Order: sequence, then structure tokens, then C-alpha cells
Amino acid sequence: MIELHQLTKRHRAGDVETTALDAIDLRIEAGEYVAITGPSGCGKSTLLGLLGLLARPTSGRYLLQGEDVAGRAERELAAIRRGRIGFVFQSFNLVDEMSVQDNVRLALRYGGLSDKAQRARVAEVLERLGLAHRATHHPSQLSGGQQQRVAIARAIAARPALLLADEPTGNLDSAHGQEVMRLLRELNDEGTTLVMVTHSAEHAALASRTVRLLDGRVLVDAHAEHLS
Repeated sequence: MIELHQLTKRHRAGDVETTALDAIDLRIEAGEYVAITGPSGCGKSTLLGLLGLLARPTSGRYLLQGEDVAGRAERELAAIRRGRIGFVFQSFNLVDEMSVQDNVRLALRYGGLSDKAQRARVAEVLERLGLAHRATHHPSQLSGGQQQRVAIARAIAARPALLLADEPTGNLDSAHGQEVMRLLRELNDEGTTLVMVTHSAEHAALASRTVRLLDGRVLVDAHAEHLS
């Protein structure tokens, strides 16, 4: 599913260059559930951004489903993101001027589906996540847990093979956080490859594999004993 070879990301500000990721080698198989952990500033979100094609590496190779995507043009990267990758962020990133159903439908806008097929898919995922009765509401009318479920619905609407989650429970209380984690695990059980950045040891323990970063390098790469 994912192969990283000596993937490096550097940032430059004036004469100062900072290495965010330092020659990462990593392989993630289709259907895995991987938690990315480590202290603040270790490169977790940078790695997730590179996996999601939201940023380009300074050097190295990134193979997604066998295809080298590191040097692709932005238009190609956008097409790959739409067809293969879903994102769930800590801050929800919903458009409050739009209804719940229209927020979810954003993920299908450029997918080539007819209007009827888009409406059907939106209705399907909202029903799946227990949000059908909120379809015409706006994000500001929902609880934090409901907003994150809308964000998950949007992320999975196009049936991506890879789902990337960046601190998906960071803005939620414990009950809603557990609900979101349950949903993510269900999606993984159905075959979606899940890569999640988290500071929570409890949530990381739910993954089948944990990759811990330190100073832009892989410090630990371990499969969960309870699933091995």
C-alpha cells in the first residue's frame, strides 16, 4: 500500500534549515491500522501531510499502491487524493455555511458521479454514522462528536483506500472520543488502511501497529502484542 524510501523533508527559513523528517524508511500494508506517535515536533504531522500528498518531500521516494507519487505535478496529486485518500482532522474543517449533507458531498464533487448517485452515497454514509436526521442541519448546530462524525462521513464518502487521521479525538470529550475511535476501527475492519497520528497511548494501543518518531526518525516500529 505505502512504501517510503529515505523520505526526507527539510524546511528553510532564510539561512536556517530544519530537518522535519530524516531519511524515513517505512512500509505499510493494505488494511493495516498504524498509529504514529512521538513528542511534539518529532515529525508526526509532517509525515501525515506527506502521506496525504499535501506536501512534497525534499528527497526520497513515496510509492502509493506501487505508484511513485513523490514527484508528480500538483494536478496529478489532487486527482490521486480525491480518488484514494480520505482525511480526518482534529479541527473538523467543516464549512458552517453549508448543511451537513452538502459538507459530505464536497468529497464527491469531482469524482464523476451523477447528482443522483452523489445524493445516494451521502445518504448512505450519513445513515451509517447515525446522522441521517441531521442532514439539513449546519455544523454549528451539532455537538463536537457529531461534527467529527460528519468529518468522517466526508472522509469516507468516496470510499478511499487510505484514511489519514490527525489527532481525530483531540477536540472531543472522552465519550465522544471513544465513539470516534470505534468508528475508525470499524472502517479498518472493513478493509480501509488507517494511519492515525495521536498523542494518546490509550488510542495508540487500539492500533495493530505503532510507529514512534523522535527527531524526524523512526525510533520504534512495533506490532501490537494482543493482535499478533
